[in-house]
Amino acid sequence: MGISRRQFVGGAVGVGVAATTTGFTPSRPAPAHPAPTRTAALWREYADAPYTHPQIPYVGRAGARRGATRLGRPPVVANVLTYGAVPDGSADSAAAINRALAEAGERGGGTVLVPPGTYRIDDFLHIGHSDVVLRGAGSGRTKLIATKNLTELIGAYGSRYGGDKSSWSWAGGLIWLAPKARHASLVAAIRAKAWPFEGWTGNKRDEWETLTTVRPARRGDWTITVDDPSAVRRGQVVLLRLADDAGHTLLEHMAGGGAGPESYHWDDKTKLTSYVPHEWPVRVVSVRGRKVTLERPLPLDVRPEWDPRLTTLAEPLTGSGVEGLTLEAVETPQSAHLLDKGYNGVTFQCAYDCWAEDIVVRHVDNGFGLVAASACTLRRTRVEGRGSHHPYFCREGAHDNLIEDFRIAARTVPAPAGTQLHGINVEGLSSYNVWSRGVMEMGTFDTHRGMPFANVRTEITVENNGRHGGDASAGPLYGARFTHWNVTVTNGRAGLVKIDTIAPYSATVGISEVTEFDQIDVPDFTGELHARVEAYGTPGTVRPRNLYEAQREFRR
Repeated sequence: MGISRRQFVGGAVGVGVAATTTGFTPSRPAPAHPAPTRTAALWREYADAPYTHPQIPYVGRAGARRGATRLGRPPVVANVLTYGAVPDGSADSAAAINRALAEAGERGGGTVLVPPGTYRIDDFLHIGHSDVVLRGAGSGRTKLIATKNLTELIGAYGSRYGGDKSSWSWAGGLIWLAPKARHASLVAAIRAKAWPFEGWTGNKRDEWETLTTVRPARRGDWTITVDDPSAVRRGQVVLLRLADDAGHTLLEHMAGGGAGPESYHWDDKTKLTSYVPHEWPVRVVSVRGRKVTLERPLPLDVRPEWDPRLTTLAEPLTGSGVEGLTLEAVETPQSAHLLDKGYNGVTFQCAYDCWAEDIVVRHVDNGFGLVAASACTLRRTRVEGRGSHHPYFCREGAHDNLIEDFRIAARTVPAPAGTQLHGINVEGLSSYNVWSRGVMEMGTFDTHRGMPFANVRTEITVENNGRHGGDASAGPLYGARFTHWNVTVTNGRAGLVKIDTIAPYSATVGISEVTEFDQIDVPDFTGELHARVEAYGTPGTVRPRNLYEAQREFRR
């Protein structure tokens, strides 16, 4: 953590210069004489306070194993062919693959190989044990053909907030990584039509126990003081729990504080207030007396009025992943908005330090999901085919995740009437997530309200043709410290990319010149937003080119 300001600024500029751009060709030609590159003034300022800057969050440890470039490769313990999987697509292989995954987990973990071929799956695949990896031979060589959706396989899934919506529009996956017991309780609740909460502390959010209370601390602190360290141990994943008070000062703090959040009417935002107490999973690095050091700095202040404590959580799925395959659903027309049947791709739920790499999903309702998942990495992932509702969704208090080298391909068929396209979605008080080095041939920078805060989108090219959603009861579009850094918009539409007029304490740096279109947003908070904008109209010229990589390089 000991980095000089000169090292932090100077070296990060080098990282930006060395970074490469994506291969997506913009719809408008590049200028004949591009503007000279320059180090952003905001970056130089950020270097003075990297963990506590008012507009830019510290995300240098986002992703599995604190953003490791190489993730775990457990030894091979099974080959799905020996369990009866058929690589020519002629028979259902889901049962065989699930048996291999379950037995690998029961034996303590390992890699389950799916050799080259095409495998029909008539059920969803579930990774429910830690340290289990499902590995194909590469996304161009191993293909899974999913014949059924989650409504057929599990049942209709209504919304806990009422209405006729299908929760398969934002939950579950045909490859579903979630702890075995937690997943079983979710499926049982859905089948009983007792629509559950989906996070770390159970279907009713009451399955937790206090480990210890926590003394006051500040955002950016790496070490906290606890009252009783006896139940806390090195390497443990714990939940920092912060409850809101009657004056909603915790929500105000997430929005950056000040006159605007203080005058905002929070009480009728029933969906938003259902997301608190706020729950942040984190791994313990060391315990020395009453001092507990965490692997990431605190995302928020810790104040007595919020009853701060470390608690238990569902036993997390850790060290598990899915690699090197294509998941293709049978091609069906996209469902009307919010009535998805559940042809969903890969979803992580109550997972920590897990990953997906070299994965393509095709013809899906929803592509890659992070649901109450933290410290996970999605690398070299792609959504393609007939068009998706949410190509990427990040919700229900998902934190510290990394999505890099991602691509949303242009849809292969026209969108049916009554459908909607979002994009890279984040909502539900999710925070400190990163989308890096992406190409979006369609979609938008979606927030579904629920006041996500302190998220970063950097070095992305987008044909900005999607729309955002979100129920009014979910509250603000943005909390504090949302940052968009080096974003090329190929069709000139603003649409939640230029956020300095709507997001409090935010940074918009190095984006294309854009204009409003028919979906015009107004700020949720009155008064001065304390938002910053720099290098407007000149993407590609700002240094560092990639905000996440610059922070990651100099966290050492």
